[in-house]
Amino acid sequence: MKKLILSMALAVAAPFAWAQVSETTTTTTTTEGSGTITEFSPGSIIVLKESAGPRHYRFGKKVVYTTRSGKELDEATVRTRIKVGAPVRVHYVGEGDNMLVDRVVVDED
Repeated sequence: MKKLILSMALAVAAPFAWAQVSETTTTTTTTEGSGTITEFSPGSIIVLKESAGPRHYRFGKKVVYTTRSGKELDEATVRTRIKVGAPVRVHYVGEGDNMLVDRVVVDED
């Protein structure tokens, strides 16, 4: 009887003793893309026509808009200069499949 109880206890405990632990890692990379704006929704998305084709970017929590020389643009200027057809560069952080833009650089000063 003791052997039966011991065997049942081991049968129940064995899967936990050899259980595998899984671990998930997220790779974050920072890079740039450039092209002509084909779609722009402030605070949401920007789509650029790049040499490899259209590329969709999402905006991060804080986005800074600048000129090529580094001058930061105010909100009123952003509304007039960031539009479909404008050439820009975007600085983004890749988190998994998402590309989150944190800086948009207007190619024209």
